[in-house]
Amino acid sequence: MKISQTIVSVIFFLMALSSHAGGLDDLQRFYSGVNSYSAAFEQVVVDEDLRLLEASNGEFSIERPGKFNWHYTSPSEQLIIGDGNQIWIYDVELEQITHRRSDAAVSQTPAMLLSGQGNLDDSFILEDGGQHQGLDWVRMIPKSDDSGFTNVGIGFANGKLQLLEMKDSFGQLTRMSFKNVQENIDIPEEKFIFVPPPDVDIIEEMG
Repeated sequence: MKISQTIVSVIFFLMALSSHAGGLDDLQRFYSGVNSYSAAFEQVVVDEDLRLLEASNGEFSIERPGKFNWHYTSPSEQLIIGDGNQIWIYDVELEQITHRRSDAAVSQTPAMLLSGQGNLDDSFILEDGGQHQGLDWVRMIPKSDDSGFTNVGIGFANGKLQLLEMKDSFGQLTRMSFKNVQENIDIPEEKFIFVPPPDVDIIEEMG
């Protein structure tokens, strides 16, 4: 499984009352009131004909602003760790590490939204998506053609994030569902520190 710009964007995207509050109210609460977040996830990528291209799962922890530990456990193990300034992407099977700046990783993507940077209305057209699949939905349409996405859908249940859908310009859809969600929890600082293993190739993208 190859880590793409889309997946790094999803990680940051996640960083940024009642079940009848509506999707826009839920999004605002999640954006302004959630400082840490952890969950297990299942992820699928399908093409424009809904054919399955990729399926994976794992777990993650996030602390705003900019800290995260994202662990893919299958089909192959990968670890993505950010400390707010830099990101380490470790492909265990390939024995390869990519090292990059956080700002370079999220430039021109929806990633900035829930990392506590920028303003929702400056970058996206926000629309209440109504209720379907038992969730309250928000539709987000990027104002910039350089975002890499044509639209983003976010589904909330009882005010908590449950489903994230991101469609790219090629018609591919990345869908992530979440379970065992915990908000505003204490996460050990060492969770966001990465020490490269010895004898593993490192690709530097810090320039």
